[in-house]
Amino acid sequence: MTVSRLRHIPGIGVNLVGDRADALADPAMLRLENLDTDLRPPAAALEATRQAVDSDAANSYLPFEGHRELRQAAAEHVGRLSGRNYDPDRECVAVAGGLNGVLNTLLAVTEPGSEVVLSDPIYAGLVNRIRLAGAVPRHVRAVATPAGWRTDPGELAAAVGPRTSAVLLMGPAMPTGAVLDVTHLDSLAEPVRRHGAWVIYDAAMERIRFDGLPPVQPASHLGLADRVITIGSASKELRMIGWRVGWVVAPAEILADIALVGMTNVVCQVGIAQRAVATALAAPDADADVASATRTWQERCQVILDQLAGYPLVRPDGGWSLLVDTGALGLTPAQASQRLFDRGLVAATPMTGWGPSGDRYLRLVFANEPAERLGDLRARFGAAF
Repeated sequence: MTVSRLRHIPGIGVNLVGDRADALADPAMLRLENLDTDLRPPAAALEATRQAVDSDAANSYLPFEGHRELRQAAAEHVGRLSGRNYDPDRECVAVAGGLNGVLNTLLAVTEPGSEVVLSDPIYAGLVNRIRLAGAVPRHVRAVATPAGWRTDPGELAAAVGPRTSAVLLMGPAMPTGAVLDVTHLDSLAEPVRRHGAWVIYDAAMERIRFDGLPPVQPASHLGLADRVITIGSASKELRMIGWRVGWVVAPAEILADIALVGMTNVVCQVGIAQRAVATALAAPDADADVASATRTWQERCQVILDQLAGYPLVRPDGGWSLLVDTGALGLTPAQASQRLFDRGLVAATPMTGWGPSGDRYLRLVFANEPAERLGDLRARFGAAF
């Protein structure tokens, strides 16, 4: 039996493919299905984690809103990228990973039946959390072009209306790797203000850009700054997936409600992880560390693009993954995934449920396999297709 709130929430597919690959336990299998990475977290974060094991303060529920050191580091991090000053005590709360922050925020800013504008295709976990909160996803198409995914700023603005509670932005987005630019923010400023909507910015991958440009932070836009809720995470840029720590930075008026939802939901974050994340965020070489990891991921991405030249791939502007248009191959994503798994020993996730257009695409994650392991990908695809 399924309760009504789960009726329109499918799984995300990643676990099914990943569980099957785990069960097979074949070292020849290319693990391109899951957002893991083999790149190590910052060394200082690892050392801070070891030290926290012996700290009594790390073995506590309190403070519910997150350790002061973490909140200060997160507020300063977001403030540095946005050009704003945030009060760590009134405008920042720690959360148990970025997606916990997304759900807490959605529960604080949406009413049942209200709309949340977001891209298509997009990560199913974001779509599902909108539905779990009782809101309705309003998708704006991203168009696959030879240069990558592009969303028309006018279409994005036109989607914001009287029923809009929030616009959920991500750049680079999962799974497309599409980035934001200032034209998107310019287009949103007027309708967001007119309709009293919030801009929820998922910043999990904002510095993982392949063009070398800095993030386009919505809170840096004068017309949007006081309507932006920024949600960050240690999982992607800092490679600290298992630490389960994130943060929400927002104007005090809405941050209090988000913090209240957090105390009602997960309550608190992983105690032994918080100082490590604060250390990684505040490190003097933090940007250089992310840039170095990004270069590695970009090199792996390019290997896949070169290996699969001629296949219907869409080049990402950043992030950890790219998409294959299996519709152009005459297959559903599930069929393509099955063939790759059985004939090519490639684990890859179908995008079914990842927005209305996801039914055409298969995702390849390039964050977890070294370039030398990707050198026979064309032969594997040839065996499958």
